[in-house]
Amino acid sequence: MQPEEKSGQWRGRLLVIAAAVLWSSSGFFAKAPIFADWPIETRGVTLTFWRAFFASLMLIFFVRKIQWTTRLLPMVATFALMNWTYMSAMVHCEASLAIWLQYTAPAWVFLFSWLFWKEKPEPRNWILLGFAAVGVGVILWAEITGASFRGVQFGLASAVFFAGVIVCLRGLRDIDAAWLVFLNHAVTAVLFSPSVLTNEATWPSGSQWIYLALFGMLQMGLPYVLFARGLRTVSSHEASGLSLLEPVLVPLWVFFAWRSAVDYQFPATTTLIGAALILFGLLASLDWPRKRGTNSKN
Repeated sequence: MQPEEKSGQWRGRLLVIAAAVLWSSSGFFAKAPIFADWPIETRGVTLTFWRAFFASLMLIFFVRKIQWTTRLLPMVATFALMNWTYMSAMVHCEASLAIWLQYTAPAWVFLFSWLFWKEKPEPRNWILLGFAAVGVGVILWAEITGASFRGVQFGLASAVFFAGVIVCLRGLRDIDAAWLVFLNHAVTAVLFSPSVLTNEATWPSGSQWIYLALFGMLQMGLPYVLFARGLRTVSSHEASGLSLLEPVLVPLWVFFAWRSAVDYQFPATTTLIGAALILFGLLASLDWPRKRGTNSKN
């Protein structure tokens, strides 16, 4: 490998890592005490709208080619539902619980592909499904009668919708990625705008505007740009592995920023066990090179 190629690869890795770190700040914003006066029943919808709104304002500048096809409809629908259920999970349960439940999405993708499209499974897919199932089982066993069970339900739903987004994107690889990302956020904002803009109880004020703008642009919009640029020199399986920094860092952001807040919840032991099982399954399922030289980018 030439020095400039090696330098470019490390630059790409740093971009992917930066994207994962920024994505991981979702809990920092969603759990911010500044939003505590918003009714918990509508807080998830409100955060979903404003995050998507500010993200789309930023992402529109990166769109180079607008394309339309009916194949976009299921993608934007599942993306909007994924965002709403994930934000609702963040509101109703502890942050690490919400993010690790969403990260079971690859297991759902494998399950759907196997059951409905008869795709031949690989051994690592079964490892992922097995550990994800046990990890979720541990979490459900502890939360099924607790106050956070509604959040668990939202978290699992967000994983299913996330899997739907992944499946939809598989069939849209011929369309400009920047356009897809912008469209997803713009449609999400439009869909949730009626219930948010007509609700005076959740209309932002003061510093809330700053938090919401950063939530959309810094936590959601900018990471997509960095991740896309990182993929120019980093293979997809390596990027997937580096992206696992996101669920690991989510609870750390919340702990260091809001541990003194009245409603702060430290991750339960069962959540940590379940997250560790899901993480192991994800790592085992990654298509890592089996020997040096099998990655074409090395």
